[in-house]
Amino acid sequence: MRRAFIVIIAVLGDLVSIDCIAQQAWTLRQCTEYAISHNLGIQQRDNQRRQQELQLSTAKNSRLPDLNAQAGESFSFGRGLTMDNTYTNRSTSSTSFGIGTSVPLFTGFQIPNTIKLNQLNLEAATQDLEKAKNDIRMQVAQAYVQILYDMEIADVAVRQVEIDSMQVARLRSFLENGKASGAEVSQQKATLAQSQLTATQAHNNLQLSLLALTQLLELPTPDGFSVVRPTAPYTSLTPANPDIVFAEALAFKPEVKAEQLRLDATEKSIKIAQAGLYPTLSLSGGLQTNYYKTSGMPQDGFGTQLKNNFAQYIGLNLNVPIFNRFSTRNSIRSARIDRETQQLQLDNVKKTLYKEIQQVYYNAVAAQAKYESSEAARQSSEDAFTLAQAKYENGKANITEFNEAKNRFLKAESDLVQARYEYLYQTTLLDFYRGKELDF
Repeated sequence: MRRAFIVIIAVLGDLVSIDCIAQQAWTLRQCTEYAISHNLGIQQRDNQRRQQELQLSTAKNSRLPDLNAQAGESFSFGRGLTMDNTYTNRSTSSTSFGIGTSVPLFTGFQIPNTIKLNQLNLEAATQDLEKAKNDIRMQVAQAYVQILYDMEIADVAVRQVEIDSMQVARLRSFLENGKASGAEVSQQKATLAQSQLTATQAHNNLQLSLLALTQLLELPTPDGFSVVRPTAPYTSLTPANPDIVFAEALAFKPEVKAEQLRLDATEKSIKIAQAGLYPTLSLSGGLQTNYYKTSGMPQDGFGTQLKNNFAQYIGLNLNVPIFNRFSTRNSIRSARIDRETQQLQLDNVKKTLYKEIQQVYYNAVAAQAKYESSEAARQSSEDAFTLAQAKYENGKANITEFNEAKNRFLKAESDLVQARYEYLYQTTLLDFYRGKELDF
């Protein structure tokens, strides 16, 4: 009962903790840290790394002597061996006890190479874990930017509803004074309804974006979840050349390190296979005793026989391979083919990394150009909208011209928001390939 109570308290504590966190606006760093510590895929990768730790421990312990005890009981009917080492047609039984040990002295360098192989595999598994963390960081950052974009689009939609609501109210007052027609009011109401629909869609898109990120974070619900909008100003900096970024990325990217470690491990696999060409030497020793009983004949007691038959042994065992049906030769050839395959895998990972960096670089360049042009377009459309609004309020422009100018202005604002966050994401991602933290 007490244990069940403790479990309930712990579960409630976790739920309260999650609820308290969800009520706060999350930064990108908080999101990535939480996702890394709670993502199931990363936990699976960590279990694989722990398995490699156990394999390394097993390889190291293979140098130790083993120790085995045995006991046996056998019965013989008919002609059998007696305690004085003669045969007679009588039933006999024997009981044996023993304990033995063996120590490998030389195994053709198989043990040290196996240890080094498992060390390299452990390091590769550690890099695989770091690669999984980086993948989660990038997924979280992408989802985070999508939320920021949808938040800005929702704000633009709300401003559009506010402007259209003000115009409906204005036209109604004009209608009462005879300065506007009922058709103009109806047209503006239709425009307002469309704006409200756009705002609803923008809000739904934002909710779906929040849901996508909370699922990455393994949160139970997106209710109460929000993110912090970055306040970093836009800086027009030329993105780093992809060749420079690639040269820096090769030194620390975990996927490259993992494949390089596996390539090094194939060299150890070749040496392990070559160990089959060498003789092996081991040291063995042990203790043993026996008890014999033949029916119908006198014999010493159980304890006496165990004492009298007690023996010790020690020995060296040398095994020289002469011919094993070309098994060792083919194992060596297979290990060398594995090395060639792993070299191709390493080259493929490097090429894939370079392509990713190239893609991000050109996306960043395009996003920079789009942001600068969108900023100019937004300023121009704002000036045009301000002028159209003044003309409309002074009766020098109709409602259609006003709405067209307004829509162009809001479209320019949306384009600017999209360009801003696309540039922010691509430049941050390019810096991430250079070893910087993924944050903005």
